[in-house]
Amino acid sequence: MKKIGIMGGTFNPIHLGHLILAENAYDFCKLDEVWFIPSADPPHKAGQPVLAYHHRSRMTELAIEGIPYFVKSDFEAQRHERSYTAETLRLLHEIYPDVEFYFIMGADSLFQIETWYAPEKVMAQARLLVAVRDHHSLEEMQKQIDYLTEKYHAGIELMCMPGIDLSSNFIRQRTANHETIRFFVTEQVRDYIIKNGLYKGDETLDEIQYSGYTE
Repeated sequence: MKKIGIMGGTFNPIHLGHLILAENAYDFCKLDEVWFIPSADPPHKAGQPVLAYHHRSRMTELAIEGIPYFVKSDFEAQRHERSYTAETLRLLHEIYPDVEFYFIMGADSLFQIETWYAPEKVMAQARLLVAVRDHHSLEEMQKQIDYLTEKYHAGIELMCMPGIDLSSNFIRQRTANHETIRFFVTEQVRDYIIKNGLYKGDETLDEIQYSGYTE
C-alpha cells in the first residue's frame, strides 16, 4: 500500500520549517510522497485577510521544485468550499482507496485537535505524525497520545525534530519591516515575494482574500 504524507497549511508563505518537517516525515515513515495542500479557505483564519490563493500556491510550487517526492496539490482549491481536514481526508480516501495517509503536524496541533471540525473523522482517516518540539515534554506528549488513542482509537507516531522556531507570521513581519528573509525561505520563494511586492502591508484586494465569514 502506498504511503502518502499530507502537509496542509495556509503557507502564507511556505518556509524552510515546513520543508524540514516534510523531509523528516518522509524519512522517518519511509513515505512514498509528501503532498503539500495549501488551504483555500482555512477555517482557523475566518474573517482575517490571507494572501490570495494563487500566490500561496505558486510559492509552494517554487519551494518544492526539484524534489521528486514532494508534490503540490490544488485539491482544496478545486472544491470551492471551506477547507476542513476531515472533509479533505474523506474525499482523498474516495479517490485513492489504496493509499495510507499520514497527516503531518506540529506538537501544538496534537493538543488542539479536539477543537477542529470532526476530530474523530480526522483521526479515523489518517495516522497522525507529530513533530516533537522542545517546548512540550515527552511526558506531556505521551499523556495526550494515550488520551486520544483511548478516546478516538487514533494512530499516532512521534517524530523527533530539530528545534527550529520559524513562522510565516515572522517572515511577513520581517518583509513588512524591509528586513532580509534570506535563509528563512528558499531563494525562489524569496525572489517571488520581492518580485510581486508581497507582505508590504499595501496589497490590493486582488492580492488578498478574506477567509470565511465573520458571523
